[in-house]
Amino acid sequence: MENETPIEKLIEKAEAYTKTTFELCKYNTIYKSADIISSFAVRITLSAVFLLFLLFVSIGLSLWIGDCLGATFYGFFIIALCYLFFALVIYIFKNEWIKKPLSNLIINRMVKD
Repeated sequence: MENETPIEKLIEKAEAYTKTTFELCKYNTIYKSADIISSFAVRITLSAVFLLFLLFVSIGLSLWIGDCLGATFYGFFIIALCYLFFALVIYIFKNEWIKKPLSNLIINRMVKD
């Protein structure tokens, strides 16, 4: 080992550099993946809590509207029609409201240093 030629030293340093670069790339990928997954976990949890809130508000509003109209099922039909309207609006604007922002979020998280 003491009589190494400069080419052998260069090859050893190149191998060490390659291994270090690979390890750094691996750890960066793990870090960014964990960041993205944790961000989505928080968003999913908040969405679940919001959906439970929306469920109970919808039931209460349906019962109240039904009581005002004289039949409970009228309130549920009216709330269901409101949800159908919201679903159609979201479907129409899904690219602008959901797809593009979600894509941008993922790209920004992956590119962020």
